[in-house]
Amino acid sequence: MKNLTKEDFLNGQLLLIDKPLGWSSFQAVNKLKWAIRKKFSLKKFKIGHAGTLDPLATGLLVICTGKFTKKITEYQGQEKEYTGVFTLGATTPSYDLETEINETFSTDHITPDLIQTTTAQFIGEIEQAPPVFSALKKDGKRLYEFAREGKAVDIPKRKVSVSTFEITEIDNLNVHFRIACSKGTYIRSIANDFGEALNSGAHLTSLRRTKIGDFNVDIAEDPLVFADTLLGPQVNE
Repeated sequence: MKNLTKEDFLNGQLLLIDKPLGWSSFQAVNKLKWAIRKKFSLKKFKIGHAGTLDPLATGLLVICTGKFTKKITEYQGQEKEYTGVFTLGATTPSYDLETEINETFSTDHITPDLIQTTTAQFIGEIEQAPPVFSALKKDGKRLYEFAREGKAVDIPKRKVSVSTFEITEIDNLNVHFRIACSKGTYIRSIANDFGEALNSGAHLTSLRRTKIGDFNVDIAEDPLVFADTLLGPQVNE
């Protein structure tokens, strides 16, 4: 990170952050906000991110400061790329590791060729139902609140676009993938639907966002490293 001044952050900066596993996107933004406010003794400071990552996912967050927060909507709309792992033969209510396995399925009929050819069903404009364990709202209430209360809720499907769905490795029941997709695409839902398309089940066991538009996680910075660089390691506790 170059030596940025208070005016630089207030006038607007675009910061690329590599969100660690277990952190919420809100926590990552707050870490930067705390460090910048502390460094420059700022009482008020605008900062926000262009697209949430679940705590169980890692990877790229595009964070905007100051006047650049007006550009967040523009960055949110850009194509995103992910890598990760689907595990075949079992499903979970959240479609990932947030919840325990609720059903297991046979995988004896699944071949590498079947896995590869099934990806074609998910390329282009597709319809998907968001996971019930998500922050989307229905009737003013977040879907995960209904889920945690054990209440059934009707979730309408919505159209999303997938430009790339590549299988990069098949390791027994673990299918490694790379997906490029539009805003609003739930990779967890693709995992669940992919399992169904294989006449089996699947859930997401690893997810990393590698790109947002032209921005790449390869040049992103850990939020703790950002704070250390800005404040010095003794101050950042």
